[in-house]
Amino acid sequence: MAVEHPAKAQKHLRAPAARHSVAASLSEAPEPFASFIVCTRNRVRSLGASIRSIETACHAHAAIRSELVVVDNGSTDGTPEELARLAATTTMPITLATEPRPGLAAARNTGMGRARGRILVFIDDDCEVDRNYLADLERHYANGDARVIRGGRVELGDPADLPFTIKRSKIAARLTRDVHPGGFVLGCNMTMHRDVAASIGPFDERFGAGAPLKAAEDTDYLVRAFQLGIPVEYVPDMIVHHHHGRRLRAAIEELHRNYSLGNGGLCLKHLLGAPWLLKHFGWTVRSACGEVFGGARFDPKLQLSHWPIVSMNIVGAARFARLAMTNPNPAQPTERRRPGQAAPKLR
Repeated sequence: MAVEHPAKAQKHLRAPAARHSVAASLSEAPEPFASFIVCTRNRVRSLGASIRSIETACHAHAAIRSELVVVDNGSTDGTPEELARLAATTTMPITLATEPRPGLAAARNTGMGRARGRILVFIDDDCEVDRNYLADLERHYANGDARVIRGGRVELGDPADLPFTIKRSKIAARLTRDVHPGGFVLGCNMTMHRDVAASIGPFDERFGAGAPLKAAEDTDYLVRAFQLGIPVEYVPDMIVHHHHGRRLRAAIEELHRNYSLGNGGLCLKHLLGAPWLLKHFGWTVRSACGEVFGGARFDPKLQLSHWPIVSMNIVGAARFARLAMTNPNPAQPTERRRPGQAAPKLR
């Protein structure tokens, strides 16, 4: 259940009538242009900086109405207390929600259900948005196609972190079958009109951090959009800075394997609807074989090999097959609701 805390009403939150009034005032307020959705689990140290960066960007362009939705996905490190403190001091509309079911996809689905904005903006809890992010966002959706999934640039937040899970291209592009969708638009900086989200549906909760397939809930969403004829676009602005904190090679290699595990499940899931994903698996096998004879590695700078991609793709496909047999038609995600409470909808 979401707990809604507009900053100006914090001192009245103890009274039940006041809480009802607060919730009503949120629902009756003008529809925001953008809803920033931040899903978090046990990252209390980075969460405050992420939220403050969003607040700064929104204050810098105050004429563009926006809100913040934060979903706590079962944190045990003091995150609920930190969120309560942040909600009491923020000057922008904020909704706090909890999602006890493990997994980033489940948390994203809860965030979508709570958001009121026309544009949904997914930002990770270890990312900080650029001061001009909101202005860039409004410009793209005013001048470009609204029926699109659009992601922006992801820079390294701390130069001491290894250069991974970033995208620094300064060239705008749209996804085609010749490009693997993994990493084309990063889930830590992904936006869409709420009507697009309604067309695609919820995130597949078998994918993503905390779920059996550990990654690729964002990539699965891109593939599903592409299959519906919804363009997937990368733009070189709308910048976020990723403070992922990984400075040891072992941590990067583990993440590399997790991404490959998720992508293997993705390939099997979309075997009939997007068979072109198999082409990319074939290219990876060819590149892995080429490494044996001195060919380039997947990431020469970090010395990451193609072989873990091949092996974990196979493991991921096998794991997805088992999941599909035990739950061939995953239900629409549901939240724990009080009796008589309506299910949240995309407005």
